Amino acid sequence: MSRLPLVSLVALALAGCATLPQAAAPTETTAFIGAVSAADPRAQAAGEEVLRKGGNATDAAIATMLALTVVEPQSSGIGGGGFLVRGTEGGEVTTYDGREKAPAGATPEWFLDADGKLPSFEKSVRSGLSVGVPGNIALAAKAHAEHGKLAWSELFNPAIRLAREGFQINPRMNDALTRSRETGAFSDTARAIFYAPSGEALPAGTLVRNEELARTFEAIAKEGPKAFYSGANAIALAATVAADTPKPGAMTYADVQAYEAKEREEVCSSYRSYRICSMGPPTSGGIAVQQILGQLERFDLTALGKDNPVTWHLFVESQRLAYADRELYLGDSDFVSVPVAGLLDKSYIASRSALISPQTSLATVEAGRPAGAPLALADGDEPVEHGTSHLAAVDSEGTMVSYTSTIESAFGSGLMVGGYYLNNELTDFSRSPTVGDRLVANRVEGGKRPRSSMSPTIIYDPQGHPFMAVGAAGGSTIPITTARAIIGAIDFGLDAHESLRLPFIMAFGDRVLLEQGTWLETSADAFKALGHGQLIIGAAPIKGGAVLYRNGSWESARDPRLEGHLDMP
Repeated sequence: MSRLPLVSLVALALAGCATLPQAAAPTETTAFIGAVSAADPRAQAAGEEVLRKGGNATDAAIATMLALTVVEPQSSGIGGGGFLVRGTEGGEVTTYDGREKAPAGATPEWFLDADGKLPSFEKSVRSGLSVGVPGNIALAAKAHAEHGKLAWSELFNPAIRLAREGFQINPRMNDALTRSRETGAFSDTARAIFYAPSGEALPAGTLVRNEELARTFEAIAKEGPKAFYSGANAIALAATVAADTPKPGAMTYADVQAYEAKEREEVCSSYRSYRICSMGPPTSGGIAVQQILGQLERFDLTALGKDNPVTWHLFVESQRLAYADRELYLGDSDFVSVPVAGLLDKSYIASRSALISPQTSLATVEAGRPAGAPLALADGDEPVEHGTSHLAAVDSEGTMVSYTSTIESAFGSGLMVGGYYLNNELTDFSRSPTVGDRLVANRVEGGKRPRSSMSPTIIYDPQGHPFMAVGAAGGSTIPITTARAIIGAIDFGLDAHESLRLPFIMAFGDRVLLEQGTWLETSADAFKALGHGQLIIGAAPIKGGAVLYRNGSWESARDPRLEGHLDMP
């Protein structure tokens, strides 16, 4: 029997608010049917519509991802990939890997020029070299076949309406179009949709339509994933990428046809008696989140308080240790031996935690030697992606879904096929295949999936009940944002909105970023006294999303930093 409460359908329609059940009193009540969190309210509404029609959390998550392809093309969509974590009320967890794959002809020297030198990152992005075979449709199809409730075709209806009838450019999208003009307008089709004849980004409030994308959705809705991975779409996808690839080994029709999403073994651990479950390799994010939390468990963060510099000093130190391991050991487990069990072993995490001092910062941080660790080499060449989105859903049965979807940089590669942007995920590989005379673990190889930071996570409370589905966007900041929100909910008892609102702090090498405009900025001297000498004051390059069970009801929230950027003028 589900423990979920009775709430109004009106509350569901207001899922972007901090707490669903705190909506205006309804005239009548009905059984709770679910909650959805997404970075764009129109995509969130798509997921909510599917729940109202009798769909479950898996259905809602897929519908939301499809709608994000339309209204948030700078961040995610069917031209990219992602990771999905699903957990039932009974505690059964399933994880799906829809990460993009390098074409079979790719080699470790993939990004090197004719002289064997590494070109600029931007030059790599704006090339077919950066595009991996997209995985989101395969992931969605696999998850739906195993857990979906509504018909596959019904999940596409909201996205088709948005694409065909039109949607308004919001300030956030206008800003992305303006800042990323070279990529956003790289394709003639994209330029015609999103830019004026003068070359300027269309202003916020402009209604735009994407008929080609609507037709692509209709084909996939009718024929299933084969409409994406074979036939006209696959031919156009491979040909578009190959035409923009300046060396042999370019993507082929066979590469697109051969793509498969994979069910991976979940990675789970405990934090203060809560069960934390996330994605394992090829993403590094799930393990990093759980290491950060595990290393902090011996400290009483609740007593220290959320507004105490020492709390966040400890958080930074734990992050530095987790990221040292992440750089050395994490990669595509189909190609690299990843010591998952050793990295999450309680005694190993305790030994790493023992290095953390509340009084001072570690002078140097190195990776540890967990059980099963191979001799590997850190890559040191991972760019920060800005084109990612996170969504979360829960249904009336208590099933939680946490899904991070991405096309990598803003507007991905800039290449467009079928009305959707193609990713530049292959730049998540180490573009240089060696350091000195040694091959790096995250080098490009044919058919390989690049390492990721994505961290879709679900949490069960100490009684084993569904508690939270959470994740984030922002490249290497993703595990930090996710762990921070979990600490907010568990250690400080914050609601979903306030957990995501917590100030952002992160170490980038020897430098520590303190979020501008928060109390962290005014506490710079305290962090210097704790040994953090190189401080950066800046904006937080993040966006998170969560659904959270609190005080007897489910809450839904998107990152408060998006406020004011989604409203139309």
